[in-house]
Amino acid sequence: MTFNPTTIIEPFRIKSVEPIRHRSREQREAALAAAHHNLFLIRANDVLIDLLTDSGTGAMSSAQWSAMMRGDESYAGADSFYRFEASVQSITGLRHVIPTHQGRAAERILFTTMVQPGDIVPNNTHFDTTRANVEARGATALDLPTPDARHPSTIHPFKGNMDLEALERILATEGDRIPLVMMTVTNNSGGGQPVSLENLRAVRRLCLAAGKPLFLDACRFAENAWFIREREAAWSGVPPKTIAQAMFAEVDGATMSAKKDGMANIGGFLAMNDDDLARRCRDNLVLTEGFPTYGGLAGYDLEAIAVGLDEALDEDYLRYRIRSVAYLGDRLKSAGIPMVEPPGGHALYIDAAAMLPHIPALEYPAWALSCVLYLVGGVRSVEIGSVMFGQQPDGTERPAAMELVRLAFPRRVYTQSHVDYLAEVLLHVHERRDTIRGLRITEQPPALRHFTAHLAPAHGTLLAP
Repeated sequence: MTFNPTTIIEPFRIKSVEPIRHRSREQREAALAAAHHNLFLIRANDVLIDLLTDSGTGAMSSAQWSAMMRGDESYAGADSFYRFEASVQSITGLRHVIPTHQGRAAERILFTTMVQPGDIVPNNTHFDTTRANVEARGATALDLPTPDARHPSTIHPFKGNMDLEALERILATEGDRIPLVMMTVTNNSGGGQPVSLENLRAVRRLCLAAGKPLFLDACRFAENAWFIREREAAWSGVPPKTIAQAMFAEVDGATMSAKKDGMANIGGFLAMNDDDLARRCRDNLVLTEGFPTYGGLAGYDLEAIAVGLDEALDEDYLRYRIRSVAYLGDRLKSAGIPMVEPPGGHALYIDAAAMLPHIPALEYPAWALSCVLYLVGGVRSVEIGSVMFGQQPDGTERPAAMELVRLAFPRRVYTQSHVDYLAEVLLHVHERRDTIRGLRITEQPPALRHFTAHLAPAHGTLLAP
């Protein structure tokens, strides 16, 4: 007798719980107004389902908590560092491993060391902190996504790929201004879409021909490996760790926020093979992060990451995580809610431009939708649109390529009933989408404005009477 269940079960037991609290509609309205319509400024205790980010918000395992108890807090040469280094090297194969307190620190060190004013850094798609760190150097963060990535409803197994023809052109015409090429896996700003090994290897060949180093933004390397296993015929059934090792074999270095597929609450690393570059990066690290064997982290953080990197490659975990997101995607698609297809690994991305065509891009439809999801259901999400990416280095403003609302799922935190509740909220809002109005910015910083900007309804109220 063959049994093929359709119910998704979490591949773990819950040993500790944290309460979440329902807030009334009136309380959420007051919280949203007090936060100037910026969900980053909402107190976490006022949120019911928190999908703002999957960065550092996951639940650690009993094995991670156990490992943390042996954290060596020695300033230099701690055993915890060497266990961390061995874990990173077993997956990446990169010789030099430099711990940092999170991914953006690794980006800052890399770009401060390698990038000069006037340079160009190509990427399939830069995420917000990556772009900001490139632009802080006076350089251009150039996105070269595959053409299908610009069309949310288009189905393609690897919409995170880089446009090879565009990369070849820019290497030929502006090669002197390109210090390195980056690939982001999975492609977060492009809808959490994976990169194929075929595409990564083709990018590698172009970089080798041009004499340019290739770096991986490896935040979600494990999820990308799972998509390769499921969608790239040559890698069907291959263990995720083997695929991850094949991915890293194609690059000269990597940055990583271990708050994603490191399964930890804090931490990251910068890794590379070049001896001289590593020496200069370590010199830079000491200025702001700490000694090279702790890099701004406690020993117990290094221990948590060392265990978490392997746990992120567990087949049962990856199957559950990717399927849980796809399950919600199936429910939304059946209700006609427009989104980036196919569903991403760590998140679903609602296409707010398609859902709210009556709101102009510079009245921030994705931001408005994210505010309404909180107002209606206590759900916190994040806009990936013209608030996040519309602000240009010269101070001008232009609409982003897409207006997306990202629902990013923390690892091992929510159960299927939470996902079903989320579906109810989204379906309710979608049925009343014509009542949603846009917003305007009333106050903003000069960079990364989405974190702290103040907004207000552009027409008096967020929802039409």
